[in-house]
Amino acid sequence: MLARRKRAWIQGVRDITRSLVTGVIICKYWTVNPEASQSMNILLKIIMFFSISFGLAMPALGQNNRDELKKKVDAVITQAYKEAVVKFPCNLKTSGKAKMGRWKDVENCVNPAHDLVDWETHAEALKKIREDERVSREDMAIVVDAALAAQALSYDKVFLVKDKEAGEALLPLSNSLLKFLPDNSLAELTVYDKKGNLLGIFIGAYSFERSGGLEFLTGYSMVNFQYTDLNGVAQAPGERFLLDSYGVPWRDAWHQPGFRLPANKLLR
Repeated sequence: MLARRKRAWIQGVRDITRSLVTGVIICKYWTVNPEASQSMNILLKIIMFFSISFGLAMPALGQNNRDELKKKVDAVITQAYKEAVVKFPCNLKTSGKAKMGRWKDVENCVNPAHDLVDWETHAEALKKIREDERVSREDMAIVVDAALAAQALSYDKVFLVKDKEAGEALLPLSNSLLKFLPDNSLAELTVYDKKGNLLGIFIGAYSFERSGGLEFLTGYSMVNFQYTDLNGVAQAPGERFLLDSYGVPWRDAWHQPGFRLPANKLLR
């Protein structure tokens, strides 16, 4: 999108320069042909008017292009979310003294929602938009990412927690939950273990690659999170797979963005 805007400005400058050169030539002609002064004066004013008008209109045209691109991308992303949420909200039951949400309930909710999306169709639609609008892959990725983040669903749209448990329940920080976590969501919330002990403050989630072993022929992506412990030191769980060992209070999390579709299957 930025590259396209730059090209438009360059072309506009060229057009204006061409018009000014033409104006100079006309002025010279005017000088050696006084009898043509009246008609040349009118023509010169017309040329200068359109040159200036075009230059002033360029920023507006760029804005219109961006707005149109955003509108088209938003429509595709909206449809993708509509497909994903057809079975939302899902019941999230709790267990144990700490009333930790069951990781299996999370997994059986968000992973099937991801699989309900017609990724192939939406990826092709976005590719066509990018090609039609002549947008670079990098700029298109920015627009798509912004649309996905803007339409992310809050946790109360994803899970149902019984009212009598909502005040004490913990939302489990499982792998399935973290891989759909929007940027900056849950930041500054308190983190507890499954026994109800306070561990610290949530910082954020991150993904990393693991090399394949006997179980995996190739590398695979994992997701984890960091928190600041009670001594102010950043920590990360050492477990290979996160299930229900850690959680944040539902009462603090329910209104935050919680389910964001990934961009990797949409960009080509």
